[in-house]
Amino acid sequence: WSSDVCSSDLYRGLCEQTRLITYLNGERLSMDLSKAKICIPSSSGGHLTHMWLLRSVWERAADRFWVTFDKEDANSLLEGERVYHCHYPTNRNIPNLLTNTVLAWKVLRKERPDLIISSGAAVAVPFFLIGKMLGSKCVYVEVFDRVDKSTMTGRMLNGVADLFVVQWPEQLGVYKSAVDLGSIF
Repeated sequence: WSSDVCSSDLYRGLCEQTRLITYLNGERLSMDLSKAKICIPSSSGGHLTHMWLLRSVWERAADRFWVTFDKEDANSLLEGERVYHCHYPTNRNIPNLLTNTVLAWKVLRKERPDLIISSGAAVAVPFFLIGKMLGSKCVYVEVFDRVDKSTMTGRMLNGVADLFVVQWPEQLGVYKSAVDLGSIF
């Protein structure tokens, strides 16, 4: 995609998705999505919307499953998708972090995904850490609303993710080894 086309509001999100697919298929991850199983752990609300907007990426996968909260917005959006429900609240809640870590261990050992992709929030952490131990590639997409500051989940997963994607050039100064692919919106 040319930079002129990608700078227009109409195509900006599609350009990031195309670039992400290029990164997944390229040297960085060497992944054929048509043969891959994807795990998408995500808090409900905006984080889940971020992942839903990457539909052109995850629809290419041979198989996929979601991990999110058992909440009305998530259940209606993911109707017809394969979903594991995790426990919430997750931010700064140690008992639910431990419960979700056990869930991550069970789900990831059963499913054995090739790729884990998430924009957070905290539910992504145990899935990335255990997924890496089990050999999954991990892609973290930092949320759109953080322009020049890091998120807690981003700080925790910056050194863990195989590909750390930001949506603003300003975020390149916040995260080491990040790749700016532009906005998914």
